[in-house]
Amino acid sequence: MRQRGDSAHAPGAGNGRPDPDTPEPAAELLEALRQIGATGRASLGASVDTAKAFRSLVVADVSLARSALGRTLALSGVAIAAGASAWLLLMGALVVFLSARLGMPWLGALLLPAALSLVMAGAASWMAMRYFDHTRLQATRRQLARLGIGELADFVPDADSPESTREATRRRPPEDGSGEPVKDKQGIDVTPP
Repeated sequence: MRQRGDSAHAPGAGNGRPDPDTPEPAAELLEALRQIGATGRASLGASVDTAKAFRSLVVADVSLARSALGRTLALSGVAIAAGASAWLLLMGALVVFLSARLGMPWLGALLLPAALSLVMAGAASWMAMRYFDHTRLQATRRQLARLGIGELADFVPDADSPESTREATRRRPPEDGSGEPVKDKQGIDVTPP
């Protein structure tokens, strides 16, 4: 006589023991929760690492800008001092030499030292402008644009793209349909980093 609950076609059914081939739902749930927790910890760790790397980038970029600003000011001072001292010294010495020794007219004697002074001042100013370009926080602006933040976000590849942001901004400067530079909300030209 069969007992109630026994079945001839269900292995292990009715004997109080679970089937060894089917896992317990509670064990599956615990394993899924463990995997979700591990994924969450990994995501949090990656976010923390990204934030630390971005902080390091900003600190390095500000440090470069500070150094470049100091060099720009120093070279601007050199340009001013060289221009002023060259003007005064060459004006006095060359004007006397050219007019007294060589018999050159006063106008020619005055223009020659002035031209030399302008060349020196121009060279120092050009070097100062090259250093001043580092104050634009270029690397930080590129990374912010890559994350979709800032005025350049529409002109750079997405964050998951393997394309270089630097190359993308060098290759294609932001322009509107008429070839004019794109302007931000305040009407200022958007310049590539």
